Amino acid sequence: MKSLVLVEHENGDLKDATLSAITAAAKLGEVHLLVAGDSVSGVAEAAAKIAGVGKVHVAEDAAYAHQLAENVAPVIAQLMGHHDAFVAPATTTGKNVAPRVAALLDVMQISDVIDVVDADTFVRPIYAGNAIATVKSSDAKKVLTVRGTAFEKAARDGGSGTIEVVSGSGDAGLSSFVGAEIAASERPELTSAKIIVSGGRALGSGEAFHQVIDPLADKLGAAVGASRAAVDAGYAPNDYQVGQTGKIVAPELYVAVGISGAIQHLAGMKDSKLIVAINKDEDAPIFQVADIGLVGDLFKLVPELTEKL
Repeated sequence: MKSLVLVEHENGDLKDATLSAITAAAKLGEVHLLVAGDSVSGVAEAAAKIAGVGKVHVAEDAAYAHQLAENVAPVIAQLMGHHDAFVAPATTTGKNVAPRVAALLDVMQISDVIDVVDADTFVRPIYAGNAIATVKSSDAKKVLTVRGTAFEKAARDGGSGTIEVVSGSGDAGLSSFVGAEIAASERPELTSAKIIVSGGRALGSGEAFHQVIDPLADKLGAAVGASRAAVDAGYAPNDYQVGQTGKIVAPELYVAVGISGAIQHLAGMKDSKLIVAINKDEDAPIFQVADIGLVGDLFKLVPELTEKL
């Protein structure tokens, strides 16, 4: 069985989410990759070195420069004539591309896979992670998105895959890249960080959010996250959001500050190795999943904790 994995990349760097998708695809059999973009020879060479990769397909064209789903999906559908499964990380890009591939192939997509049982059977969370479903697909071609936190990252070195240039249909004319506003930060990327400090609506304002959360995150060398309520209130940008409708994370340490623990937020972080919750409401749902709970005023407790660190 051959699987095709979409390689996510940015500014010439291969993203970590791809490495987890490769590990998942390896459970199905032979792993091939697709690198789509403009001037991506460096990314293709890095992809070929990943452990377990047999072949790297490279679609190089200005139309693929920003990995627009409308342009990339037809390339994947074309390559699926020689592959049995398409695997993409359950990221913004993967969730954008995979449904279009499934539609072109006329098959049912299986989303957010957390385990591969066999070539037809997969495990995925449902009801915001409150139940786990084992599903079996009878489709000849499989289209999967996989949750990165559920699979180990494949080693970036040790592989010797071959590189093959493929051609696509180019610009489909359905969408165009207008611009991107990318937040620059010296902190670790949220989905790959080992430590995350997240703030909630209880912080009261954007100014208070950064005054309380940032110093603690800096001391711990952590990424900064936020609940949806905090993001909706404008305390933090969208790319900070952790939860079912944000980013799914599983760091070694997750510190939840002023987060009550709505089911959608818990779905995005409850797989963290160690969860520390700080909240003045001792009945907050966050304490049901927390390994360590601190009840009290976060405006006193967090600065005190930061100082002692």
